[in-house]
Amino acid sequence: MAVVFFSYSHKDEELRDELEIHLAALKRQGVIETWHDRRIIAGEATDHTISQHLEEADIVLLLISPYFIASDYCYDIEMKRALERNNAGTSKVIPVILHPCDWHRLPFGDLLASPKDGKPISKFPNQHDAFLDVTNAIRAAAEAVDSKRSGGPAVTEARSAAASEPMVGSAPPRSSNLRIKKQFTDHDKHRFQTDAFEYIANFFEGSLEELRARNRDIDT
Repeated sequence: MAVVFFSYSHKDEELRDELEIHLAALKRQGVIETWHDRRIIAGEATDHTISQHLEEADIVLLLISPYFIASDYCYDIEMKRALERNNAGTSKVIPVILHPCDWHRLPFGDLLASPKDGKPISKFPNQHDAFLDVTNAIRAAAEAVDSKRSGGPAVTEARSAAASEPMVGSAPPRSSNLRIKKQFTDHDKHRFQTDAFEYIANFFEGSLEELRARNRDIDT
């Protein structure tokens, strides 16, 4: 399950809530779990808690709007740290464009944004279409995180091979599935038929003897 962190301005809280509603299917399916600063409970250190959850996130959603860009906390702290983790490959950052703004030349401007083509959610005639596009992007990212975490099919196969056939000395890695299709000769086929017939004959003979031993009044 991928952990999704919302980085957003509180002025965009209504759209954040709407997005989280659209992510309900992913949460019910166990694909993701979400966190944002409204989950902080009384008595917790705000900055420390936010930083901790940001460091634990697999996916960071930057909810981009003029308010986000103007927020020192969103831009200078959350965004910069999220991009550092994205560049290090420890998390994935998805810019989600809420409102029209000049974001293409900002540090995250080269990342693939959602909705498609970076069209702001507020510009969609039906915003449900926009949120569905964002949901699909998050699902794809979460599946990629899960595949990476499990190693993926190719890596899993390689690990299994390595576990069952450890390397000797400095031998290079290789496949454990090295086979050549066997071509059976007429002699091989004849021997197989003979062995199979003898096995079946012995099987029935032994079974009949056991049946007679258990039932003295019958002849087999």
